[in-house]
Amino acid sequence: MSTIAIIVAAGRGSRAGTSTIPKQYADLGGVPMLARTLEVFASHPDIDHVLAVVHPNDLLRYQAAAQRVSGKLLPPVTGGASRQISVHNGLEALLNHNPTRVLIHDAARPFVTHALIDRVLAALTTSTGALPALPVPDTLKRADAAGNVAGTVDRSDLWRAETPQGFRYPEILAAHRAAEASGRSEFTDDSSLAEWHGVTCALVDGEAHNIKITSAEDLALAQQSFGRTAPTITDVRHGTGFDVHRFGDGDHVWLCGIAVPHTHSLVGHSDADVGLHALSDALLGAIADGDIGQHFPPSDMQWKGARSEIFLKEAARRIAAAGYAIGNVDVTIICEAPRVGPHRDAMRGEIARILGIDIGRVGVKATTTETLGFTGRREGIAAMASATVLRRG
Repeated sequence: MSTIAIIVAAGRGSRAGTSTIPKQYADLGGVPMLARTLEVFASHPDIDHVLAVVHPNDLLRYQAAAQRVSGKLLPPVTGGASRQISVHNGLEALLNHNPTRVLIHDAARPFVTHALIDRVLAALTTSTGALPALPVPDTLKRADAAGNVAGTVDRSDLWRAETPQGFRYPEILAAHRAAEASGRSEFTDDSSLAEWHGVTCALVDGEAHNIKITSAEDLALAQQSFGRTAPTITDVRHGTGFDVHRFGDGDHVWLCGIAVPHTHSLVGHSDADVGLHALSDALLGAIADGDIGQHFPPSDMQWKGARSEIFLKEAARRIAAAGYAIGNVDVTIICEAPRVGPHRDAMRGEIARILGIDIGRVGVKATTTETLGFTGRREGIAAMASATVLRRG
């Protein structure tokens, strides 16, 4: 099951009072608003890719904002004259990816959280659409032509829609195509268009702070909020690790969580994954918490043949428990064979999955020792790793 988030960022945002740039590029605590929004989705573990829909005049601004966001961004798509057209352009651009689910979110909602995304995705397991919303808390009045109160509106079943709105991709694409074919272009959000086309949308709890920045007052409050609450890095630590295993009989080796076909296997108490062993030690070393042998001693038979994913996950858990977040990790495999290059991206993806970080924070590379030493004689494989962890406060 694949999920792609579409971030709608093609508007002009004139009401927000940013006369020189569209509001989605306004500065929020030293970071463009769009970059903050993209980062939330790109860092979510269940989102595979993020696609921004931008105005053709904003491509340079987008490139500058996107520099902060690594790993999951697809090339941007040009928007249209309305939000509906922009979203449709984004949906059509995903045809080759053919995702199972799409999330559609306004770039001007930078306060979106992973918890809200989780609720929307969970609703899509049983519904074709999901709409985060909040019940309307205020008394609503109807006005007459003269501007006088003409009546009170019953608010008992009224909800205020938010984004990200989630849909199963084939259904929302068909709805947008049908709207275009019918000449309908007035829909202000995708749940309205979906409703028109007969797509069922489940309501999920929204979040009061997930505001859409529309006015100059909204923007000022957002700038105040990010300026006041944006955490600063208070501690940076670095760790290194090294591991080696000799060759034995077999037909594959485990390297960075991937089974790589080879003429031999690596010998060890566990699966002998030198890459993950070195990386586990690097993470533990960054917080001065011993090493892999201390936490998973080879004398303990419960680890006999165990997958090294277990060790790396425990190292990540200890990092989080100590109050740190992983900044980036880097692994170097040292061997004459097998070739690492064809499996590099799979290895990076597996490490990112295990650690719960973006793949853009994971480096994997390989080198030889020019036929020198035990790796040069093809007697085994070595690996070294480094890790940086950060504490924000």
